[in-house]
Amino acid sequence: MARLREQYESKIRRELKKELAIDNDLAAPRITKIKVNAGIGKRLQENPKLLDTVLEDIAAITGQRPVKTLAKKSIAAFKIREGQVVGAAVTLRGRRMYEFLDKLINATFPRIRDFRGYSRKSFDGRGNYTVGLKEHMVFPELAARESSQNFGIEIVIATSAADDESGYRLLKKFGFPFND
Repeated sequence: MARLREQYESKIRRELKKELAIDNDLAAPRITKIKVNAGIGKRLQENPKLLDTVLEDIAAITGQRPVKTLAKKSIAAFKIREGQVVGAAVTLRGRRMYEFLDKLINATFPRIRDFRGYSRKSFDGRGNYTVGLKEHMVFPELAARESSQNFGIEIVIATSAADDESGYRLLKKFGFPFND
């Protein structure tokens, strides 16, 4: 079992129930899924091989094969046509989700240059948190690899929390680096 999952089940859930005055174990907030996205729409026209690099790198980072995301409609200003590949995405659940979160908090964030923590403003109003990374090369799996292609990644941590405060407390218990 993943280290963070054991920690949640043995310690964090109990503490959250007490703090939030919740009676039922199943009503305590928990992480439901983590979604990892990379959008490469305009850059794909300049370098068609970028898609292969993005798919390989996201698979190495998450341990799961990504799906190609397609444009839903044509946008002439961006030279994008309906059905054209514009990115890649992975949805993590269960064991892989907890292992990815552990690696993100304990190995990836400390590798970011001039890192001071993340703002609480990135919650969406329902307890879900979004993090954007400008460079995907901060992940330890890609450190040894030489890559001339650099792209950004968006990570969405979806929780079962009813509001932002509950989601904040949950992520804080996991050790998420907020700049309070």
